[in-house]
Amino acid sequence: MRALSGIQPSGQLHLGNYFGAIRQYLALQDEHEGFYFLANYHALTSVADGKTLRQWTLNLATDYLALGLDPDKATIFLQSDVPEVTELTWILSTVTPMGLLERCHAYKEKTARGLSPNHALFGYPVLQAADILIYQSHLVPVGQDQKQHIEVARDLALKLNNTYGELLTVPEPYILDSTAVVPGIDGQKMSKSYDNAIELFGDEKAVRKRFLSVVTDSTPVADPKDPEQCTVYALFKLFATEEEAAELAAAYRAGGLGYGEVKKRTAQMMLDCFAEARERRQQLAGDPDYVHDVLREGGRRARTEAQKTMERVREATGIPIHYTPTV
Repeated sequence: MRALSGIQPSGQLHLGNYFGAIRQYLALQDEHEGFYFLANYHALTSVADGKTLRQWTLNLATDYLALGLDPDKATIFLQSDVPEVTELTWILSTVTPMGLLERCHAYKEKTARGLSPNHALFGYPVLQAADILIYQSHLVPVGQDQKQHIEVARDLALKLNNTYGELLTVPEPYILDSTAVVPGIDGQKMSKSYDNAIELFGDEKAVRKRFLSVVTDSTPVADPKDPEQCTVYALFKLFATEEEAAELAAAYRAGGLGYGEVKKRTAQMMLDCFAEARERRQQLAGDPDYVHDVLREGGRRARTEAQKTMERVREATGIPIHYTPTV
């Protein structure tokens, strides 16, 4: 089976990206054919500086490799290296009901946060559907908060298939577990746009400071506390064993435990968890040519698959190609 997913290069990679998505990529790459892309077309909805976007794109590719995505097992590529995806986006838009897009929560959330309510932001789910469908993907590993967009992709695949015949595979979301939604330091969903993220590859001092900034209530140290209502405890559970989580929960309820102690312990657990990846990333950062080579080969493989789909879609929709430029 083919698994596909992607992340925007719109800032530094954070814990929410890892536990909500990348951890699933790693779990799947040994079992399925993985296609994992850097969504730089999508990033244009929030990044309006070319130099910045290029650097963040290289950073994200380096992060992918440092965390363990293997180009011998998975296809790692840039969204923009497959221009056919924008062609499929337009064709899908011809069968996309306005009401479907109006119900998408991501548009409402982002405009409420101050992003310009432009066409790209509104039509984002159609491009996201094209990203998935053009590679005939079976599984889409995503965080729980992205499940609605996979449902949109399924709806559009069915609508195009009902109109023109069986052209596209109808994908299924693959959600690892309930930790797919990771809280930020303010208790909301962790997000670059909310400025509440804890970066995976920030320097050690910055990581520790970020954990110490996690918002907690004013319950005195001596008093019992509810672990299930605590953002620090939710972050701790990302790294803890079941036994460690149960022990800490009991300590919360018993009283006498300060939030600062848990914050420091959780920061150290995170640094220990990603120590090898942080070292690999430092090595990869010194060899950007290798990273570009990985993306170049991944783009070639991905585009070959996309062109197969588009040949069928063009034939079915009556869109001929009379000129093929030489490469």
